[in-house]
Amino acid sequence: MDLSRFPRLPLLDLPSPIEPLDGLARHLGDGLAGVRLWVKRDDLARFGLGGNKLRKLEYLLGAARAEGADTVITVGAIQSNHARLTAAAAARTGFACELFLTRSVPRTDDAYAHNGNRLLDDLFGATVHELAAGGDALALAERRADELRAAGRRVYVFPSGGSSPVGCLGYAACAGEIFAQADAMGLSLNQIIVPNGSCGTHAGLAAGLRADGHDPRLAKSYAVLETGERAGAITLDKANATLAILAPGLTLTSDDIVIDGAHRGPGYGIPTAGMLEAVRLLARTEGLLLDPVYSGKAFAGLLHDVRGGLYPSGANVLFVMTGGVPGLFAYPDVLTGQVEQTTAP
Repeated sequence: MDLSRFPRLPLLDLPSPIEPLDGLARHLGDGLAGVRLWVKRDDLARFGLGGNKLRKLEYLLGAARAEGADTVITVGAIQSNHARLTAAAAARTGFACELFLTRSVPRTDDAYAHNGNRLLDDLFGATVHELAAGGDALALAERRADELRAAGRRVYVFPSGGSSPVGCLGYAACAGEIFAQADAMGLSLNQIIVPNGSCGTHAGLAAGLRADGHDPRLAKSYAVLETGERAGAITLDKANATLAILAPGLTLTSDDIVIDGAHRGPGYGIPTAGMLEAVRLLARTEGLLLDPVYSGKAFAGLLHDVRGGLYPSGANVLFVMTGGVPGLFAYPDVLTGQVEQTTAP
């Protein structure tokens, strides 16, 4: 798998480390049924508080630079990690940045509206446009791009999560990185786990696994935005669109995309009891921080499956830590138990 022909703007110190969750194993003991859990630290970065979106932004900003863009525009929810890291990476690499953020989560409290990622968007100097729920952010972003182009600017627009075929290349590359590390560690992986929001992380991994000659079903995700069925269809489309530019002639089918939709709860950004347990458990046994929207729900799903005997004793399961730490500060009432938790998984 050769990605050297695609423009890339380096933002990360790669490879990100793979570490065992020994503290969690000591705490849960027989509760892990002999399954060995590992984390790939994609939450680590030199700037912006890190996260998986930086892998996508390396290729998105590389394409923007190659096209001579001076401005980047993207879309997301009010607490979008992708928007925050787009703003941070734009500041670091000299692009102007505009964000179109939708109030897509039914929360109106001050912490959600103004803290966490939303606070950082402003600190990183992005121009922010806030939209009511249901607004077509991407259409408005494209309209704004046309206005700026008419004024002489060169604009590149990213979709939600940076999950275009170009953005997905970041996790296609990550698939090769994971296997190079695993081989060096003498580690045979039974599963690679990620959260699934805008579908690009899973799509990129699946495309990269297929392009590198591995079984794409090694990648599994837990849906946190769409239902499992809808996330599966979108992920398959994005994975095949990525393969179309990465390895023309290779394709995936729906059987190659493994997604669990049972831990999404009532909807995107709405807390669940399982998420809260997962966030607290990893914090108190490893000092590691999951976020309440993406990785918290995905790790809750992983714990549920391990406890339910999905993996045999001796299996090695790798959880990709996708970051999102600023999102914790948008949910202080939930995390400290000041409000009632939902009883969903």
